[in-house]
Amino acid sequence: MATIDTRERLLDAAERLFAEDGYAAVSVRKITQAAGVNVASISYHFGSKDDLLLQVFLRRASDLNRERIEMLKAAEAAAGPDGRPDLDDVLRALVAPPIRWSQTPSSGFALYIQFMARCASDGPSPMRNILEKDVGHLQRFVPALERTLPDLTKVDVCWRLHFALGAMHHTLVHLKRLDTISEGACATDNVDEVIDQAVAFIRAGFLGVAAHSQSAAAD
Repeated sequence: MATIDTRERLLDAAERLFAEDGYAAVSVRKITQAAGVNVASISYHFGSKDDLLLQVFLRRASDLNRERIEMLKAAEAAAGPDGRPDLDDVLRALVAPPIRWSQTPSSGFALYIQFMARCASDGPSPMRNILEKDVGHLQRFVPALERTLPDLTKVDVCWRLHFALGAMHHTLVHLKRLDTISEGACATDNVDEVIDQAVAFIRAGFLGVAAHSQSAAAD
């Protein structure tokens, strides 16, 4: 029991410190001091600081991806006779879980979102490689979007999914900037409003591309 507790305390401390200060600025000693454990504990439980970072990622990523896929499956199950899931339902499955996590500080998930943003910018190369290549859960959205938008090619869908993720990531990292831009007019503290606005924006991108593709084909 004590071993499990020590491991979890190290994960919690590392996640918070990596998110706040960045991977490079956080030493093994700083992590163990924050966790209140022996300095050798990281080597015993994880092997290295890099391995600890990987385990911090995997601990939360599986929960996030599971929630996304459950919502995607529900959207697909609710598809009409033509087999096309509702576009808003598919997009909501993509963006709602991480946005909700980022807006729920008490859950600990908001810290994970902050941690992910840090890793993408200054994490070690192996960690960035995982972020770039561990995309199986995102690839699941491609066939659903292809069925929903049959006028788009797979290439179009993948590009638009890429830009949709960019909009989502910017929202996760820079949402509070909108308070200043809008002079408080935008309800950034209302998570349902944030999700609805994100879905509406991304939907317009997907549908706009469909209309453009049809126009180009006609020419």
